[in-house]
Amino acid sequence: MRQGQGGRVCGLLLLKEKREDMSAVMSRLWYKQPAAAWEEALPLGNGRMGAMVFGRIADEQIQVNEDSMWYGGKVDRTNPDTLRYLPQIREFILSGEIQKAERLMKMAMSGCPDSAHPYQTLGNIHFAFENIGSVTAYERSLDVDRAVYTNTFTADGIRYRRELFLSVPDDVMVMRICADKKSAITFQALLRREKFFDGVKKAGEDGICLYGNLGKGGFDFAMQLTAYPKGGSVQVIGEHLLVEDADEVLLYFCAGTTYRMQDVEKEIDTCIRQAAKKPYEELLGRHVADYRALYDRVAFSLGDLSAFDAVPTDKRMQLAAEGSVDEGLSKLYFDYGRYLLISCSREGTLPATLQGIWNKDMLPPWDCKYTININIQMNYWPAEVCNLSECHRPLLELIRKMVENGRDTARRMYGCRGFMAHHNTDIWGDCVTQDHWLPGSFWVMGAAWLCTHQWTHYMYTQDKEFLAESFPIMREAALFFLDFCIEDGGYLKTCPSVSPENTFILPNGEKGSNTAGVTMDNQILRDLFGQCIQAAEILGVSDELNEQIKAASEKLMPTRIGRKGNILEWQEDYEEAEPGHRHISHLYGLHPSEQITMDGTPELAKAARVTLERRLSHGGGHTGWSRAWIINHYAKLWDGEAAYHNLEQILAKSTLPNLFDNHPPFQIDGNFGATAAIAEMLVQSTSQRIVLLPALPAVWKSGFVKGLCVKGGAEVDICWQDGVLTRAVIRAKHGICTKVRYRDETMELILKAGEERIVQF
Repeated sequence: MRQGQGGRVCGLLLLKEKREDMSAVMSRLWYKQPAAAWEEALPLGNGRMGAMVFGRIADEQIQVNEDSMWYGGKVDRTNPDTLRYLPQIREFILSGEIQKAERLMKMAMSGCPDSAHPYQTLGNIHFAFENIGSVTAYERSLDVDRAVYTNTFTADGIRYRRELFLSVPDDVMVMRICADKKSAITFQALLRREKFFDGVKKAGEDGICLYGNLGKGGFDFAMQLTAYPKGGSVQVIGEHLLVEDADEVLLYFCAGTTYRMQDVEKEIDTCIRQAAKKPYEELLGRHVADYRALYDRVAFSLGDLSAFDAVPTDKRMQLAAEGSVDEGLSKLYFDYGRYLLISCSREGTLPATLQGIWNKDMLPPWDCKYTININIQMNYWPAEVCNLSECHRPLLELIRKMVENGRDTARRMYGCRGFMAHHNTDIWGDCVTQDHWLPGSFWVMGAAWLCTHQWTHYMYTQDKEFLAESFPIMREAALFFLDFCIEDGGYLKTCPSVSPENTFILPNGEKGSNTAGVTMDNQILRDLFGQCIQAAEILGVSDELNEQIKAASEKLMPTRIGRKGNILEWQEDYEEAEPGHRHISHLYGLHPSEQITMDGTPELAKAARVTLERRLSHGGGHTGWSRAWIINHYAKLWDGEAAYHNLEQILAKSTLPNLFDNHPPFQIDGNFGATAAIAEMLVQSTSQRIVLLPALPAVWKSGFVKGLCVKGGAEVDICWQDGVLTRAVIRAKHGICTKVRYRDETMELILKAGEERIVQF
């Protein structure tokens, strides 16, 4: 390959460490008007707390969350009759009497009660600003590069500025309100929660505190807002925090529950008072430094995109909806996805829910729980590849929390050893069936899929200590299936189970969801069993259980191709009741797994493409997260144009004005899934090879990416010009022996820890 001047310049850029040299334009969302709805507000978060800022002028609203605001307490919901009726249910399924099986399952396998408790909003901060006249030059923005919100406007000749951030180092939200005229700031502030709180009281003479309890067996909670004005005065009158005639105001907000805190009100007040001792610039600097320590690990550039940034974000999204997706949205969406993950999932916090850390409702859609049949897994797809391994930790810790409950569920519901979970869990690690919804509730693979994340974390980090800690959990998940699976037709099969959340049509015209030997189940078990075997080899474990897992892995039904040339979803080549279904579970083997690959299993890869085309031809991809999964699938098929087309579709059809993913309603999984997909378009890896620019679309003509991670423990920088790779730099964090592929060329790569190699083809 010839390397021209553009390649040399790009190569030099790759070696620069200062991020301001890495990108032609900052990443930001900005608007010329306040948010008219929650879906237009801008998100802030420090993992534990979240905020949605509306940017209103006289009646500002900030909706707030805290990650442990789960209603009620731990409940034993185990159905006492599951074990008794399980043999009969299986008999019905194996004889093809699906409706009889499902009638019995609904009664004997549903939880008692059927639903766990919801995650709830914390509430709202309301501001009523006085003496603000007609407004001009309004702008609100979210600086994705610094995780800082800014709102500026001019009213009656006075220039106002409001700046907010949510700090990890100081565990507070800080808001600075200033004006270029003295004594210009007067406002009343209120803390509000729709219902289910005990009261509001003074927190000293300069703050207000809302407090309450989250129901029977639930946590106590509180939130506090405190004001420190320069000039003017502050006082509390009733429930109101009143600031009058100030030159500038610093506001501090903190919240918590007894999930972490002993005396919530005392601890959040102390947190605020400690933060208030530091100068504002120090607080801001600590926040930005903490955030950028994660965010700056990766940089993605598509050249000079400043012309696109000159257009307000909502206008860009309107143009996208009309069919004109600008190429700068790819970079902004990718950077925003990383911003969201850093903001809602940090070490020591709870995992990102269906809505991340941003939920406005007391009873949110699907209770805002951890849905573990795709959604929470998708939340964490970008974590490792985007060099945010620490942000993966909350999910990995949730798995540990689930083990004890999962053992209980395995034993009492199914008479099995090991641990398991169904399609939902919560803050307490509930593993019992959720709801009594036949297409989804009785899926038994939740813990198994989650445990593959433990292996993924190891593959990227090469952390043997973590692997040693996780290995017993992985094996317990495998042990459950050694007991649970039945042998039928020479294969081990799950029974009952579903292909989430799809429905098939039987030859007699009846519909069903629950069956045996679902393709996705086999693929997940192939991963789980194989990962247990590999982990045992790495850790030097050789015992009877390991041999049993090996034997079981050889009895799993292979992924098969149906009469239409597609991947079979069930063991039988059933017709689908909804051919365009949002779940594409039988392509788990393509993504996130590596069982189906272009260079390893070309026939299955071809069938996977047929599967995708069939889904899309029947209206598939109609939810944001489903479209995100499709982008990943096409990336794995090394089809950059199809991947980019579907990226355009998620931007045009499933993205809200604030760039939140729209299921609808808002779900954050699509944001994270599409962010991961962009990374997969640029680099892919397995334990055997790294593929550079596997799905580069023509529209990304020239650019570079810095800091993406690959399996085996290495970072990759890639530069391309006119659609052609010009240079790549691979830095080994750990010793790595692999192959590097670009198009049809392959080279061997062996690096010691700390070494780097410039790769050119």
